[in-house]
Amino acid sequence: MTDNVHNKQDILEKYREAGRILKIVRAEAVEMVKVGNTLLQVADFVENRTIELGGKPAFPCNISRNQEAAHATPKIGDTDVFGKDMVKLDLGVHVDGYIADSAVTVDLSGNSDITKAAEEALAAAIDLAKPGISTGELGAAIENSIRGYGLNPIMNLTGHGLSQYEAHDDPAVPNRHVEGGVILKEGDVLAIEPFATDGGGAVHDGNWAEIYSLIRKKPVRLPAVRNVLKQVEEYRELPFAKRWLESDKLDFVLLQLEKTGIIHSYPVLLESSGGLVAQAEHTIIITQDGCEVTTK
Repeated sequence: MTDNVHNKQDILEKYREAGRILKIVRAEAVEMVKVGNTLLQVADFVENRTIELGGKPAFPCNISRNQEAAHATPKIGDTDVFGKDMVKLDLGVHVDGYIADSAVTVDLSGNSDITKAAEEALAAAIDLAKPGISTGELGAAIENSIRGYGLNPIMNLTGHGLSQYEAHDDPAVPNRHVEGGVILKEGDVLAIEPFATDGGGAVHDGNWAEIYSLIRKKPVRLPAVRNVLKQVEEYRELPFAKRWLESDKLDFVLLQLEKTGIIHSYPVLLESSGGLVAQAEHTIIITQDGCEVTTK
């Protein structure tokens, strides 16, 4: 075997290991999503358990409820509890930067058809995924599945490629039919993530953010800012939560870092008509004649 092939195998093994860890954490976390339990308890558990099992969080545990589609994670000292909510748990694990990304909807709201639509759409896309298929064809399979339930896909959210320390890489995997798209090839690693809603099918930015990522390094003058930047740099370009940082001037510091273009914030994404949103997501590796699901 050449070094190159060895290297490829090592990388695939790291993707698989990240998937193995994620599956354990996801199964345990789902059991904790119950009316009356706190969101923070679940997020802390997910992130700590990931490390305990030999991985690292690829991004903060996302716990988005009802019309929140994505990017919600608990605040520092958050006391929010689950009610009769439609709960999306979106988890990321990495091993040396190689990522597994998966989401599941735990429906406490009694709207299981929306959850089923997202799950079926994901299964339909995975069934199709192989070399030579385009991302546009995956999008069409997702859209058709969700519309079959009389629901809408969220048009302006997509799945995405994954690469080392890059949680959102090309290609985008649309949740609707698009002409063309990118042709898949063996070795591609993708996260496919349909979102189904009984709303209009679009999201917009909410006015709060708890998740950030580093976008460029620049020298900073203030000691408080420098101290936080040092903590942020540990996560490379991967997203991190505000509650992972320590500083008695945290809000001020994050504002400074954002203003100077050093970090980027991810506001919570809300379904624009207030509809309920369900999400289902797996990570796949395109193989010679199909795909391997690392998170199933």
